[in-house]
Amino acid sequence: MTTLGYTDAVNDALERLDDLGYERGADGDLANHGPMGAEALAVLGHGDDVAAWTDGYRVAMPHHEPPAPRFALDAADESSWRPALGEFSRAGDWEQLFRRELDAGPWRDVLARWWPRLLPGLLAGLTHGMIRTAHAVRGLAAAPAPGPLQLTELARGLAYWAARFFDLPGSPRLGGRLSLAGAVAALPRTPATPGGPGARLRRVHEMDGYFTSLDAVAAERPQWLLSEMTVEFAGIYLAHPEVFPVPLIHGVTAPAAVRLVLPHLPAELHEPSLAALWQVHTALLLTFTTDRQDESGVLGRALETEVPGFDELIGRAVEHGDEHVIKFTEASLREHALRPDARFPAAVLAAQRRIPRR
Repeated sequence: MTTLGYTDAVNDALERLDDLGYERGADGDLANHGPMGAEALAVLGHGDDVAAWTDGYRVAMPHHEPPAPRFALDAADESSWRPALGEFSRAGDWEQLFRRELDAGPWRDVLARWWPRLLPGLLAGLTHGMIRTAHAVRGLAAAPAPGPLQLTELARGLAYWAARFFDLPGSPRLGGRLSLAGAVAALPRTPATPGGPGARLRRVHEMDGYFTSLDAVAAERPQWLLSEMTVEFAGIYLAHPEVFPVPLIHGVTAPAAVRLVLPHLPAELHEPSLAALWQVHTALLLTFTTDRQDESGVLGRALETEVPGFDELIGRAVEHGDEHVIKFTEASLREHALRPDARFPAAVLAAQRRIPRR
């Protein structure tokens, strides 16, 4: 039986992880998943396992040093902060800016002020800037009162989003005639090109169907459309075992993270947030898939697959230990509870098999 509550487990993890930089790994800019994985583990009811998981995470892969602040950014002067968007060397400056903002006013006000400014760069760090922000928001919303560790974590989520800001070309909007599934089916896929996913992402605007897809999705109630997104991309994950097993997970975890934040944002920001998510989904599909495989038949296969219940899948995720598996399991469990669909547990099982154990 778990004896350590959610907030205590998360705060302990944040304290243990406080000295880690924003990214890790010798070969690339891999996002620091420690705070996100620990928070998801606590949500899954495994608060007593968070400390050991966090200590193991610290030594699994070396993290880069946190970028030191260099030049102060002025939140009130757009000519000061806007040129620093997407400049990772300014991550320390961004963190200091958000710490000052959060010291000066309620965290929900800071979130609502900066969300639309950062939304065009939603793909930042393969959506990890926004996802880290969302995990921090859930922790703050659950706490009796905002604590310094939680406010610092929100500052770091927003800072990572700003420092890795990635502005995709075009202006997405909801107002088309296609369902989410119909828009996915209509998007042409293109054969692989030299240079790998990074090169494809930089050239995504040159691919067939990119710009026409940005206004293809019909406007729906935000909560319903989020479910359409998560269930569709759970199926896409299942349909593409040939793709490296981590990137397409974010087709589910990103909209599931936005769902955590929407209740704390003004209603007028909900639809633009979903339009930006669809633009990111388009980029993920064009970057990481080169054909549709059998995406249309994946629900039938999921219904025929023998999959353990979520209680067992959660236990397997904790034992597995990989942060992506833990986060994907938590997001899929939450989305499945809102809209039960066989693709969610089947995708979780697939991820647990495809991603190496920690």
